[in-house]
Amino acid sequence: MPDTMIGQSPIRIDGRAKVTGAARYPSDVVVPNPAWAFLVTSAIALGRITAIEEAEARAVPGVLEILTHRNMRGTVRDAGFFAAGGYAAETIRPLEDDRIWHDGQIVAMVLADSFEAAREAAFRLRVDYAAVTPAAGFGSASATTEPAAKARQGHEDPQVGDADAAFAAAPVKIEADYATPTQHHNPIELFTTTALWEGGKLVIHEPSQYVTGIRHGVATQLGLDPQQVRVESHYVGGAFGSKGSLTQRTALVAIAARRLGRPVKLVPTRDQGFTIATYRAETRQHVKLAADRDGKLQALVHEGTEVTSRPDPYKVAGTQTTARMYDCPNVRTKVTLLHADRNTPGFMRSPPEVPYMFALESAVDELAVALKLDPIELRRRNDSKKEPIKGLPWSSRGLMRCYEAGAEAFGWSRRNPEPRSMREGDWLIGWGCASTIYPTHIGAATARVTLTPDGQARVQTAAHDIGTGAYTVIAQAAAEMLGLPLEKVQVALGDSDLPPAPVAGGSNTTASVCNVVAEACGQIRARLARAAVEDGPLKGRDPASLKLVSGELRAADGTAEALPEAMSRAANGAIEAYAEYLPQGMPKESMRKLYSGKQALGGGIAEGPLAMAAFGAEFVEVRVHARTAEVRVPRVLGAFAAGRIVNPRTARSQLMGGLIWGIGSALHEETEIDHGRARYVNDNILEYLIPVNADAPKVEVMLLEETDTGVNPLGIKGLGELGNVGTNAAIANAVFHATGRRARELPIRIESLL
Repeated sequence: MPDTMIGQSPIRIDGRAKVTGAARYPSDVVVPNPAWAFLVTSAIALGRITAIEEAEARAVPGVLEILTHRNMRGTVRDAGFFAAGGYAAETIRPLEDDRIWHDGQIVAMVLADSFEAAREAAFRLRVDYAAVTPAAGFGSASATTEPAAKARQGHEDPQVGDADAAFAAAPVKIEADYATPTQHHNPIELFTTTALWEGGKLVIHEPSQYVTGIRHGVATQLGLDPQQVRVESHYVGGAFGSKGSLTQRTALVAIAARRLGRPVKLVPTRDQGFTIATYRAETRQHVKLAADRDGKLQALVHEGTEVTSRPDPYKVAGTQTTARMYDCPNVRTKVTLLHADRNTPGFMRSPPEVPYMFALESAVDELAVALKLDPIELRRRNDSKKEPIKGLPWSSRGLMRCYEAGAEAFGWSRRNPEPRSMREGDWLIGWGCASTIYPTHIGAATARVTLTPDGQARVQTAAHDIGTGAYTVIAQAAAEMLGLPLEKVQVALGDSDLPPAPVAGGSNTTASVCNVVAEACGQIRARLARAAVEDGPLKGRDPASLKLVSGELRAADGTAEALPEAMSRAANGAIEAYAEYLPQGMPKESMRKLYSGKQALGGGIAEGPLAMAAFGAEFVEVRVHARTAEVRVPRVLGAFAAGRIVNPRTARSQLMGGLIWGIGSALHEETEIDHGRARYVNDNILEYLIPVNADAPKVEVMLLEETDTGVNPLGIKGLGELGNVGTNAAIANAVFHATGRRARELPIRIESLL
């Protein structure tokens, strides 16, 4: 057994259960005698319901009830907007009235003895509307705009110096517009909910990134004590932000189960998932960069406009990151919200960085071309030891180390910088690069660790494994701190009855939960050590110097006592420790917010005393057919510096998946919108394009060693969202190198290059 488990690459401890089908996802939960729910969603994007004809639907054999605004008005209370510190993905309350805010809004829920009967009745339910011409988004006459600083309390547009004057005076400058599309989550596991009441307690099985948040949110909606609600989500079949907040469906299923007096299961359709959950908002961005003739940045202006819904001020606000990416004395940014008649957008893997870093990293490449300077060298000349807005020092910044290692591995020195200069037969070859960054977030967290006399440990916390390997890395942290083999550690996650943990978002889970688990294990070690120095082989030693290693309590000189003996000195049975972890610099109220199921994340790049982020450099080769303009990506390489890597195997998997998603972001993904009716067109996984194996023949991940004691005690930085930032820009830059044509709007399709 190695003396350390952190940094090792054991296989996922839940892997066998997943591949054999033993792992039970919320959608798989079996309940006795369930009723089945089927949603009816609006066929218009704006207007009102004028009539609902239920007779034909109720005549379907097996139909039990139909919920509409006529029998639900006032039933569901306001749970607060998640993006502003509440619980719900949108402020529209389910089945509250006859108003239609967006396409696909829930207008009824049919309940029946079978799924087939519920579906048949849903199709037979007639809903009449008085439609109004909706605003679909950019270019719609009735869309309205407002500054994000006005719409959302606490939003600031980063700025320093006089960017406009500096831009005007600079000798080399570029100015361009960029655009990113609407993109939708398409998790394998649909947005299902199962609800049942057990002796006055509501039990919800729902794929979730935040069971504690759902518990408190549903309790608020239904006027319950949160202790009357239990939410279970031990495994999640894909999420990436879409399952991080409360949607309209959950309270409806809970109410239906209470009214019917039996469990209710809801399995929405794939297309309904496009409108009953969130998505990535599309953006339009304007970037101005100016430099002196040596390539030193003089001005950066980054303005973005983002689509949101009519009632909600959801913001992406990626300029918080782009304003701080490089050393520039004059920066001005502004974010504007465009309100359209659409469902409210939300978090989607690297929510601010994916769209906004695309614009910045594309603009940096354009500036490098204007300067006739290698794009890596331009970034080197503008690397920084402090972020430029507040002057906060970086806790660590491995950006240029990533470029050096990645460039060597990729063979960047063989690149001919002239566009259209590299070719193989009919294929134009382009090489591009881009920076990646993700702020290091960490949250208040709690955990319970129990150590038994036979050397078994159990870790309990209401965190989540959304496919990232959380079960494994949490077990590794406990195994290391307690000196146990990994197979002696059991981890329980995804249950709101467990000690609360942060939302599985913002790439915070590994850092937040491993640190609180380490703290709980430290309490156990301290208790064992205090008892051991009273008598036995370790008598008289400094208890702080003793460590748990390989099943022993051991002193620095090798003197040791076996764990069972040490346990018998400290307790008559198991030792249990409950720990609360409040990261340095976070306000004390963050722990209270955690217990009430509200967001409590700290760290990042905008708050002192340190700017904290993980960095990387991504390199891409594209091939563009000279006659057809078909784009292929034969290889992608990413080099990353992301603090202490708990498990290189799971880390590499996350980063590889991010790079592949980045290919999709650049070349495939776009939700097509009928601009006349503000409705989604390709709301399925046949026409919503994503990369497949043939689209990513070679994807290489390099993990650079990095020690950062400033981010948290274990030196862990989040990396789950790091991998897919910048990839879209690297591909766009490579396409320019191959063809001489600059693609500033995503996705890059054949028609973009003809």
